[in-house]
Amino acid sequence: MSILVKDVMGRVAIAVLPDATFAEIVAAMRRYAVGAVTVIDEERRPIGVVSEADLLLKEIDPGRHGVSMFESRTQRREHDKAAGVTAGELMSAPPITVTPETRVRDAAGLMHAKGVKQLPVVDPQTGRIVGTLHQRDVLRVFTRPAAELEREVRAVLPEDGRFTVRIDGGVVWLGGRVRRKSQAIAAAEAVRGVEGVVDVVCEVSYDDDDLMAMPPLL
Repeated sequence: MSILVKDVMGRVAIAVLPDATFAEIVAAMRRYAVGAVTVIDEERRPIGVVSEADLLLKEIDPGRHGVSMFESRTQRREHDKAAGVTAGELMSAPPITVTPETRVRDAAGLMHAKGVKQLPVVDPQTGRIVGTLHQRDVLRVFTRPAAELEREVRAVLPEDGRFTVRIDGGVVWLGGRVRRKSQAIAAAEAVRGVEGVVDVVCEVSYDDDDLMAMPPLL
């Protein structure tokens, strides 16, 4: 059973309107100890995100005193952000969002691919923000109770094999015996796909090596 965003997300979304000032954004980040705020419209739909990295451009943008014709689109956008004073001018848009029904594994992959530390969670019907998924929320899947994790591990194992399962710190030691080597490998890969499993140590023995390389034909 996949763990969904709704199972781990924060139900409070730290959001500001487009006309929020630089100082108000900084104050919100400090007050709620977050690294980014979502920018929403009057209907509470996310339209962008302002992160600490966006705010830091005020200090590090070397082109603040003039725009070169040789600047890339990204450099021009960063220059514009450095000159911005409101959330609407500072934000990165469009926002990268997920829904409550998104798998946590998929959300984690999105965070990694996009280089972001949190994602606005939106209602798929209205598009309104309903919460925020932080990196720390994603990591909660690795602190699941061992008994709960063992149940899910056993649920993905085939019934035609005799398996033993031991879990310590999210690492699964898989033992037992099956007929073929391919069955042992498939069982280990199935366990590895369970959310919350840190690693799998496969100690499953087998009777036949059905993956043995065939000799080349002469």
